[in-house]
Amino acid sequence: MAFALKNPFGIRFKLVFLSSFLLVIPWLGYQYILEMEDYLARGQEQTVLGTAQALATALNERPELFNEGSYSPATRSEDLYVYPVYSPLSLVDGSLDDWGEYQQYEVQYDNRDFLRTTLNPARMYVDDDSLQFESMLGEYNGFLYAYFNVTDDKVVYRDQDALTVYRSDFLQISMLSKEGNDVTRYVIAPYQAEPIYPFRVNEDYTDPTYEERIIGQWYDTNFGYVVELRIPMEMLGDRLGFAVFDIDDPVNRSVNTVVATYRIDDAERLGSIRLPTPEIDRIVAGMGHNNSRIQVVDRSGRVLLTAGDIQSATGIQLTPIESGVPINKYWLYVQNKILDPLYYQLLTKPSNDFIDDLYSEVTRGGAHINSALNGTPLTQFRTLADTETRLLEAAHPILANNEVMGAVLVDQNMNGLRTFRNEAMEQLFNTIIAVMLIVVLGLFFFASRISSRIRGLRNQAESIIDDTGRVQNTIVPSGNSDEIGDLTRSFSNIVERLTQYTNYLENMSSRLSHELRTPVTVVRSSIENLGLTENNEESAVYIERAEEGINRLNLILTNMSEATRLEQMLQTSEKEKIDLVEVITGCIEGYKLAYPEPNFELDTPNNTIHVDGVPEYIAQLLDKLVANAVEFSYPDQPITVFCRALRDHAVIKVSNAGPFLPEEMKDRLFDSMISVRPQEKQRQPHLGMGLRIARLISDFHGGQIRAENRQDREGVTVTVVIPLFYK
Repeated sequence: MAFALKNPFGIRFKLVFLSSFLLVIPWLGYQYILEMEDYLARGQEQTVLGTAQALATALNERPELFNEGSYSPATRSEDLYVYPVYSPLSLVDGSLDDWGEYQQYEVQYDNRDFLRTTLNPARMYVDDDSLQFESMLGEYNGFLYAYFNVTDDKVVYRDQDALTVYRSDFLQISMLSKEGNDVTRYVIAPYQAEPIYPFRVNEDYTDPTYEERIIGQWYDTNFGYVVELRIPMEMLGDRLGFAVFDIDDPVNRSVNTVVATYRIDDAERLGSIRLPTPEIDRIVAGMGHNNSRIQVVDRSGRVLLTAGDIQSATGIQLTPIESGVPINKYWLYVQNKILDPLYYQLLTKPSNDFIDDLYSEVTRGGAHINSALNGTPLTQFRTLADTETRLLEAAHPILANNEVMGAVLVDQNMNGLRTFRNEAMEQLFNTIIAVMLIVVLGLFFFASRISSRIRGLRNQAESIIDDTGRVQNTIVPSGNSDEIGDLTRSFSNIVERLTQYTNYLENMSSRLSHELRTPVTVVRSSIENLGLTENNEESAVYIERAEEGINRLNLILTNMSEATRLEQMLQTSEKEKIDLVEVITGCIEGYKLAYPEPNFELDTPNNTIHVDGVPEYIAQLLDKLVANAVEFSYPDQPITVFCRALRDHAVIKVSNAGPFLPEEMKDRLFDSMISVRPQEKQRQPHLGMGLRIARLISDFHGGQIRAENRQDREGVTVTVVIPLFYK
């Protein structure tokens, strides 16, 4: 007898040990959040690119918007925004009425735009509002139009005898040549309100030379004066700036205040000439995009439109904590003093205190912009210097006539995603800590419960069989719906079947003895009598009896082996398309000859019913059902065979008028070795295999078989359902 070594580690210990692997869950959760962040970043990347594509689509096939580059200024800068004018402007009418709707785009310059020059090197500006002006630039028919509505508390004109041009209030025009080397300066300093006479001057305002290509008008207003002028576009270089010089003292005529469109008297700080149209601004505003910084650049990379703030362009809107929600002060203390310092050893808090140096640039560059200007949309991530802030940038080309006219840039910072990740990490770690504590305790008690139930099942199993091998007890089925409950019920079912089989084996000898005793006796007595007589007629009778007994013995043996042979044949049989009505009709004709006493009633449709099967097996199935019906049918009562196609199945019913089927036998009738015939009343030898064979054939055809008592009268109906043929 072999002895098994007892495992010293029970289920309780194993489960508690396995629960220690829960320590890897925080790491797995951390990796999952990082993967989620990556997927969200990809989603945000696609969203930003989609926004750029949508805006670019709205601007496609609009080449008029990009003749010189177009946009509406969101903020003031050194750049000068020039709007297209669709009708000539009058310079001598003494008003700004003809500018009409364009005035809504004028830019105001005031004490925020003071300029220190060589003419006023020591002037200290505090809150001086004595000088300011509004300016508007337009383009029409190759000319640059401009007006300067100057607010000046005291206008000082040029002296009639003066040769210098900087000893009075004047307007200075500064241009950077197209070559980008020299700054050309023009001064407008009239003697009075009159048509302007511009002079080209040196850097020190000497050697004034009259410039006839610049024309315009200077006229007074109630608050100062207005200058309107026109400059040929061909005169303009790459950069342009205007400055208003104010003199308040008509005696010493020193420059008091200078307000300019640029910050210092430096060529590099002169603004670019941008020819915007309000159409681009309206198109972008009409798309309704927010939470992004949007820029439009022309094919030279010059920024034509800027809208939105990169600091607030997070892309992800986080839901704030609802006010009024109670917060446990103890938990808050643990969170702030213990957990957060631990968590943020791995995490970093984003900050909105950053500056994007590229935001204030006149032109934009980068791989994504270069790619878009070459016709290919692109996204990229950029990390700001000296910070951990990452920016997501997308660029999409703007096309017109299959030519790239510019690009749409959509930028967002990743702080929102970073904050979302941190909050997710905090929630994850908090949840994991709580779950780990609960799970460890739960596993301990759960393991204890499982161990107790398994021990109970083991004890029942050990008490089922006695020392002689007989089944003496049963396993009580568990009412629990878990796996152990299923196992208990399976064991109970197995024990019940073993009990049935044991009883069958125990009764097999008596059943076989009963079935074989009579034919053997007949054979033996017939042979004995055959040996005692010499009468040929009597010998024939005895020989006939011997043959009958032998045939009966063969029938018994055939029934015992029929089911086994059928199971083997079903494994190798192939199905085919057959007409079920034809098979049943042929079988019924044979039954009328084989069973002359009962009356067979056939109820089948006129059309065909095709199933996927083997006709011989269908006939054998019908043989078993009809034989069973004949066996239990009352004399002179009909046996009905019904066949119909219902939906996607064929239904066969065999009904007889006879005794009802016991209720406890309905579910067991088609099992092996089950018979409801009283042994003393059996007409033929039976081993309870007939209906089992019927079930095997039904299962082979993918069908179902069941027996039930008739509702209309006393009797039993056996129903077989087989799927129809669909190929």
